[in-house]
Amino acid sequence: MIKTSRPGRKPAAALLAWYDAHRRELPWRARPGEAVDPYAVWLSEIMLQQTTVATVKGYFLKFLARWPSVEALAETPLEETLAEWAGLGYYARARNLHACAGVVAREFGGRFPASEEALLGLPGIGPYTAAAIAAIAFNQPCVAVDGNVERVIARLHAIDTPPRRAKPLIRETTQAMLPPSRAGDFAQALMDLGATVCAPRAPDCPACPLADFCAACRDGTQDRYPVKEARAEKPKRRGAIFILRRGDEVLLRRRPPKGLLGGMNEFPSTPLTQDVAPKELRDHAPCAAPWRALEEPVSHVFTHFSLSATVFVAKTAAAAPPAHNCRWAACDNLDKEGLPTLMRKAAIRAGLVEG
Repeated sequence: MIKTSRPGRKPAAALLAWYDAHRRELPWRARPGEAVDPYAVWLSEIMLQQTTVATVKGYFLKFLARWPSVEALAETPLEETLAEWAGLGYYARARNLHACAGVVAREFGGRFPASEEALLGLPGIGPYTAAAIAAIAFNQPCVAVDGNVERVIARLHAIDTPPRRAKPLIRETTQAMLPPSRAGDFAQALMDLGATVCAPRAPDCPACPLADFCAACRDGTQDRYPVKEARAEKPKRRGAIFILRRGDEVLLRRRPPKGLLGGMNEFPSTPLTQDVAPKELRDHAPCAAPWRALEEPVSHVFTHFSLSATVFVAKTAAAAPPAHNCRWAACDNLDKEGLPTLMRKAAIRAGLVEG
């Protein structure tokens, strides 16, 4: 079911007028009158997948300073890209980012294609990201529907179906709102509205340019939308991380290129996607050593499960790394090794780095 309020008026004009006055200043966003940089748009959209604006800002500026063009990023070894990405999470994005840069540099002469269809053919670019880049970077008549937009549209039309099942309806409804020009501004205006005014909790309806059009605002049911869908609890798994010291060095290994934390540096660990019984944790140690378990495990929440990992520490005098794909790394240099968040938590727990 879908409701509308005052359907004879067009909300896009009101939304764009509000955007002109209240648009957010973001490091990847072109100011009025400036040319849009498709590379900056693409880089930001990949980083913003499942990550907040506040978190992304620093990483975006760091990447742009080091790699000011897609060609520069494409020429960099993947390991360096992963190291700079460390802490941002969802590391498949970093691998796809690097792969996409290579394709754009080699096959498109360093220029991103403008069409939504062509963008969909690039690594790491799905329907939302393709629409966002096409609209924002190239002003193509595309609608980019993220969580913020879903919330705005669900309230605007009092859509009583959870967004996951209402995606086609939400997209169709958003498309019907699209103005004949300023597609990029329209996409960013909807995102800004959802992020700053039509918030998940306590939306500021008096400040909303769409209040006169909004069925939920009219009915006083803003908090009901978007309709929530019951979520299954994430599985809880147990594991272990092994920190082996040799003087001022510590043992690191590189994970396989694909899969969870693919290609990242880590301390040896149990298979992170498996639940390992406590009595079997030490069986996964990289070598025989006087392993000592620290009192408190480290916890981390991945996309599909949560992990509680016991941290084991030991010292050795062995000259060679004791396991395949391992190496000795200077303890003082760990901050430059691009450790994923889970491993950094373990390093903090073991006193190797400051929290």
